[in-house]
Amino acid sequence: MNTPTPANISAQARTLAKDLLNFIDLSPSPWHAVEQIEQQLLGAGFTQLDETQAWQLAAGKRYFVVRGGASIIAFTLGNQPLADTGFRMVGAHTDSPSLRLKPKAAYETDGLLRIGVEVYGGPILATFTDRDLSIAGRVTVRTASGHAIKLLKFDDALMRLPNLAIHMNREVNEKGLKLNKQTELPLLFGESAAGIEAEQQFLAYVATALNIAPQDILTFEFNVFDTQKGKFWGANQEFITNSQLDNLASCHAAITALLNSSNQDGSNICALFDHEEVGSESATGASGSFLADVITRITSNMGMNEEERLRALAQSFFVSADMAHAYHPNHASAYEPCHHVMVNQGPVIKTNANQRYASNADTAARFIALCERAQVPFQQYSHRTDLGCGSTIGPILASGLGVASVDVGSPMWAMHSIRESAGVLDHHYMIAALGALFTS
Repeated sequence: MNTPTPANISAQARTLAKDLLNFIDLSPSPWHAVEQIEQQLLGAGFTQLDETQAWQLAAGKRYFVVRGGASIIAFTLGNQPLADTGFRMVGAHTDSPSLRLKPKAAYETDGLLRIGVEVYGGPILATFTDRDLSIAGRVTVRTASGHAIKLLKFDDALMRLPNLAIHMNREVNEKGLKLNKQTELPLLFGESAAGIEAEQQFLAYVATALNIAPQDILTFEFNVFDTQKGKFWGANQEFITNSQLDNLASCHAAITALLNSSNQDGSNICALFDHEEVGSESATGASGSFLADVITRITSNMGMNEEERLRALAQSFFVSADMAHAYHPNHASAYEPCHHVMVNQGPVIKTNANQRYASNADTAARFIALCERAQVPFQQYSHRTDLGCGSTIGPILASGLGVASVDVGSPMWAMHSIRESAGVLDHHYMIAALGALFTS
């Protein structure tokens, strides 16, 4: 039986959504996400810069720079003076809530190998149970000249967090699944081999995948991920589901919009940061100096003095792109009555009076104008007053740079679940709106 396709979802929208799902499937860790973006930028003719080297920049050219392996800033320099045009900027984050392996992860209990994990950010822990889990990240290995970093992703399901049977947890359906983070989150990895220490068994497994000796593994950072691929779903296949839609969907939208931009006059920046889910307080996070450093080096290379740099910032506009909470009809009481954001009905402008989001009346109006120019719908969101509101990189960068900023995002369900859902049309809409920014 052929699945019906709604007339209002174009082939282009479906292609963009499929590209997003493929991008997420290839990006089970923030380091892998940045690697994928690097390859896209290089393929599009961008020049990679090194922070340790002198930069030689020119108007009309395109560049990118990576910091710490999981944060990346790409920019295009227009032909018009920066002091007159400023920057058009989009920011997002490459990390997602998950479980991370501890430095000495493996241990043995009752003949089984268990993997110790630490909670990263605020995932919905119950959603990690009974899933086909694996690990991906980076490994630092010993070399003849010192050490090197290698990315590694295990495609097969390696680990699992089995649920306790209902016969031993009779109230789970009434009280919900609660997991002790220390004792009940370790993942089952396999049966222990007699006479071999657990950590050595784990390191040998990693070393075999890298084709190195176990003793050459110095350190590692591994992210736990769900091996199930992204899918379209719904009666008309109008929805998508995958891990890490928050916030790899925004990263993909921003990079796609930048790559599609043909603006030769203005200067554009796409800044994607690590560590947003844990507060952004790091050298690679939005609270660090990365974006400010890049802007300073750009303006210095373009021969601008401090007065001209400040003029450029005053002319700039920053869009913080992070996913938004779509209305869930099963939980209507969780939402502000007049702010029911709907899936497949356009980008969401997020507002909070306590500055958890960077939007204000002026910057929201500027984003509405971009949506109208791109001919896409838009929505507005405010969190229920008696519930705690999340935050984004928007206020961090708005305060650090002194730049007019707005917080926006595509609507989604099940934010911070290991399996999130969003709309096919919304991803297309967000790319179009950000494209309007980059060509403004």
